[in-house]
Amino acid sequence: MMHLPFLRSALISLLLVLKAGAEATPLPRLVVVISVDQMRADYLARFRPHFGPGGFNLLLEQGANFTDCHYRHAITKTGPGHAVILSGVHANIHGIIANEWLLREWPAPEQVNCVEDRDSALVGQAPRAVRSPGGVLEAKAGRSPRHYLAPTVGDQLKLRHGARAKVFGVADKDRAAILMSGKLADGAYWTEEGRVVTSTYYRPELPAYLTAFNAEQRAEQLHGREWTRLLAPAIYDSIQGPDDAPGESAAVGFTRTFPKRIDGGQAQIGKDYYEAFDHTPWNNDLVADLARAVIAQERLGEADGAPDLLAVGFSQPDKIGHAYGPDSHEIMDSILRLDRTLAGLFRFLDEKIGLAHCTIVLTADHGAAPLPERNPSQGGRVRGADFDRVAFAALDRRFGALADHERWAVRDGLGYHLNPAALAQKQLAPAAVEEAIRVALAEIPAVAAAYTRTQLTSPAPLDAIGEALRLSYYPPRSPDVLAVLKPFFIDRAAPGTTHGTPYDYDNHVPLVWYGAGVKPGMNPERVGVDDLAPTLARLLGVPAPPQATGRILF
Repeated sequence: MMHLPFLRSALISLLLVLKAGAEATPLPRLVVVISVDQMRADYLARFRPHFGPGGFNLLLEQGANFTDCHYRHAITKTGPGHAVILSGVHANIHGIIANEWLLREWPAPEQVNCVEDRDSALVGQAPRAVRSPGGVLEAKAGRSPRHYLAPTVGDQLKLRHGARAKVFGVADKDRAAILMSGKLADGAYWTEEGRVVTSTYYRPELPAYLTAFNAEQRAEQLHGREWTRLLAPAIYDSIQGPDDAPGESAAVGFTRTFPKRIDGGQAQIGKDYYEAFDHTPWNNDLVADLARAVIAQERLGEADGAPDLLAVGFSQPDKIGHAYGPDSHEIMDSILRLDRTLAGLFRFLDEKIGLAHCTIVLTADHGAAPLPERNPSQGGRVRGADFDRVAFAALDRRFGALADHERWAVRDGLGYHLNPAALAQKQLAPAAVEEAIRVALAEIPAVAAAYTRTQLTSPAPLDAIGEALRLSYYPPRSPDVLAVLKPFFIDRAAPGTTHGTPYDYDNHVPLVWYGAGVKPGMNPERVGVDDLAPTLARLLGVPAPPQATGRILF
């Protein structure tokens, strides 16, 4: 009994310490999560001598920089990457296995976009006809997160605070805005041919301020403008090599070298012009202007006791990176100009809300492979048609040719869906045909390994590539056999490059935190992008998304 006063005093002291700690680290009023599409981690170091004040340098000098951050999954595509960022889970749980995939419906499997939803029509743009996989002109399908099977940090915010917490996504690409903001978002806005759009999943019509935004025709005002380098050409030469390099593209009316006239190769504004505009740094400015409009008009970051979240996707580096590669003058100039764009956005946040009340997170959805022409002795380009010839010839030899013009399987990227009719005709078990395809693909010189559905869904351990592929594998949607290329081989015809492998150049991305609740400093330990969501949830005082298994970084 004589110890009770001491215990009571100790408990009171502990509560006061905890209360003081809570008061010292108030919740941010606004979190801004920025994903730069196809931004490799090395860009921050490579181009940093030429960053200006207030953009990337604000984050690098005053933030927490995790320099060895990677995606743990194998299929490093845009949709799967954006689906990980704020859910903290991989495609084996969230279901976004690629940007598009084939629905497992025979006799005619149909391709579906990862955010496609024919019940959620586009809003903000007149219906536009597009050519379907069967060659038929039809209205472009609507968009929503219906295929996304995992909750996000934004969803957790909405569940905790209801309408007081506002969650929005803005981007050039629909999948970036939709997948980062989550199923319960108040809105997701992206651009189609220079116009901001959404879908009926979120609202029946655009808010008045975005209708006025579109009326300004910001993209159209740049028709005929020239894109020149921000700095002297010799600076780019010293870092990236020559402006004109083998394997670079001359698409969308551009030449392979600077300057580039933004007109899509046409005198009049049309679809080709908008495609060219999307390849220019001014596309990033349009997204930043959209972010500013949403922050101001939706009153994000108000001191109402509940944090708000804005996810922002800058996709222009992906488009220009695909065309010119990571060692081009074009990608360097894109990142330098994005640096200036971010500086303007951060100044706006400071003026409108105060950076002391904001938390900013910078990352990317994937990296990119170098152009194979840069070092042809290391890698090269592969064609899916060549894979088909090898795989189907092996099946014919093993099991005999199919009758009635039936086909063994249909290829989806570097994977194969088996045809049930072929299995029935030959009275074969799926596992036997899977294995025959796997063996045939593994003998292709450009292939590192191939894996079957049986392997990927069994509990038996696999090698490092196989375990990474398991994280990308969702059985109801994924193929029955999947191949993984060797380093520096890409499944893209010339020109340009791509991504989608488990190698460092594709999976090593930035992860930099800044602002409220963040302890500055450089951290060299290896971390995962899937650590972002549980860390941010802790910072916001909400439960981590269910099934997220990443670490809390601070």
